[in-house]
Amino acid sequence: MKFLDLFAGIGGFRLGLEQAGHECVGFCEIDKFARHSYKSIHNTEGEREYHDITTVSNEEWRTLRGTVELICGGFPCQAFSIAGKRKGFLDETRGTLFFEIARAAEQIKPRTLFLENVRGLLSHDKGRTFRTIISTLDELGYDAEWQILNSKNFGVPQNRERVFIIGHLRGERGREVFPITRENSGAIDVVNKESGMPRETNRVYSPEGLSPTLNTMQGGGREPKIAIKIKEATKQGYAIAEQGDSINFSLPNSKTRRGRVSKKVAQTLDTSCNQAVIVQKPRGFNKGGEHEVAPTLSSNSWHENNLLKSGMRIRKLTPRECWRLQGFPDWAFDKATFGHVIPSILKARLVRRTMTQKEWKLYQRLTRHQQMSNSQLYKQAGNSVTVPVIYEIARRFE
Repeated sequence: MKFLDLFAGIGGFRLGLEQAGHECVGFCEIDKFARHSYKSIHNTEGEREYHDITTVSNEEWRTLRGTVELICGGFPCQAFSIAGKRKGFLDETRGTLFFEIARAAEQIKPRTLFLENVRGLLSHDKGRTFRTIISTLDELGYDAEWQILNSKNFGVPQNRERVFIIGHLRGERGREVFPITRENSGAIDVVNKESGMPRETNRVYSPEGLSPTLNTMQGGGREPKIAIKIKEATKQGYAIAEQGDSINFSLPNSKTRRGRVSKKVAQTLDTSCNQAVIVQKPRGFNKGGEHEVAPTLSSNSWHENNLLKSGMRIRKLTPRECWRLQGFPDWAFDKATFGHVIPSILKARLVRRTMTQKEWKLYQRLTRHQQMSNSQLYKQAGNSVTVPVIYEIARRFE
């Protein structure tokens, strides 16, 4: 299917959809840094490009009718106002970014809508927000199905629960996409098949827990077992972390923060990606202080110079590792990091080693200016969807 990528970010939806054989015809992203990464990763030549979705007119959206068969997007969820006279989605969702998806869908009338949001959307405002969304889709002519899926069940070691909503245009409805279960995909997660709001009795949980994190050992119980203590606000005062666990250091001075250690899987990435792992002491590393319990973690990574008595240290995940946790291949990260605006002739001359000194200085300057900052790369990873989850859903579209 030909699709329109809204709230596109760095193209997690796009990458998964394209892997499943679908074709992008346009995208919309307001953040200039995310848009830079998107255009670096994907070939967008000849596509419709939009920046601020609120400025796209109904007339512009209507020009895509008959071309776009699917609209996808992970829309930000602001508070929905459902007070006053209930006049339909124009009243109830105006002022929210979901309204912009509804407006585009009304004008374009794609066969399928493919939406994503945080799990909390289901319970937000005692369920009224989600009910408004489903009612809006119904008013627009779309039958909706939804399911909560966790990235940890799709080949990436990240505990990330998200709700995915599929809208089928009435009269052109294809086969149902959900539920996705272990039997039909190797994944199992929370499922809801009712037409009403979610209930606890309709939820199915995996009996096997987490998949093990891949490492360089060959198994058989021969991997090293290194355990350290991480401060947290519990009666015990710390949690035990081993190699392969993730350590969260958001809000380092919190007196109430618990659950800083996640066993064999990363916690949900946010826009700061404040997670760390245990690593061995490298040769020549400045020893710093020695501690029985790991010192309070902070986002500036100063604690990497403080060894534990076990001879280990703690380091923050790199931007590349965070992108991997969202299922992005390294080539995509490399393109986003160094950008796409360096002229191809300079790149070619660099490869052939025929670059003049003047061209080399220009190349260095462009590379230095276009290299994406780590803070933006972390933010982009945290805001993205997990590519393998998108692919697993997208391959079911007809």
